Amino acid sequence: MEIYPAVDILDGRCVQLVQGRPEAATVYGDPAAWAHRWLDEGADGLHVVNLDGAFGRARKNADLIRAFTRETETFTELGGGIRSVEDAAGWLDAGVDRVIVSTQAVREPEMIRTLAEEFGGERVMAGIDARAGEVMIEGWERPAGSYLSWAERFESLGAGSLLYTNVDVEGLQQGIAIEPVTELLARVKVPVVVSGGISSPGDVAALRDAGAAGAVLGSALYAGKVRLPEAMEAAHANE
Repeated sequence: MEIYPAVDILDGRCVQLVQGRPEAATVYGDPAAWAHRWLDEGADGLHVVNLDGAFGRARKNADLIRAFTRETETFTELGGGIRSVEDAAGWLDAGVDRVIVSTQAVREPEMIRTLAEEFGGERVMAGIDARAGEVMIEGWERPAGSYLSWAERFESLGAGSLLYTNVDVEGLQQGIAIEPVTELLARVKVPVVVSGGISSPGDVAALRDAGAAGAVLGSALYAGKVRLPEAMEAAHANE
């Protein structure tokens, strides 16, 4: 299982939000410096979120993100504000390895097929942000149906992987809820990366044992509740 530290960028700064609320942002400073630190500590890749894009300012942070993704030459997945095939193509052409399409994938599912056909499914990740079993879109404000049904649909459209975020526990640093993860893994064959609530090596081990392909570490990592080397050790045990 692979570990992807989150580098969430808002107004040019690395931040962590609680429950996706920009007013609850904790600012950590230079995103490039954090990216380098996590890679120095052995991260398998980076999970970059252009939060300004998610909040409707798609072009903000683009130069900064392009610069450090080129510089680091590591596997990078990126989401936030990808509203069109052109947006996704721009990031993929700029050197991002995999784009994450969430709200727009629900609004326009055929976008997944178009991107998969043009760039290959392995570069297209569908984002499934779920609260109480329902996909949430538009900044986690609007429910849009069963997360399991959407997962199956995205897989059938050609998404090479899924990012499952449990909104109920995201940012709270209180641990994961494993049941929705195991239900999802039983329904799809594509790799699933899990985000939300991962706060200890035990959480990482539980996801590894369930069969998750990867885990995104955010708030707990930045707050020092979990250390990256410990998470990596739990992820790669038994390999």
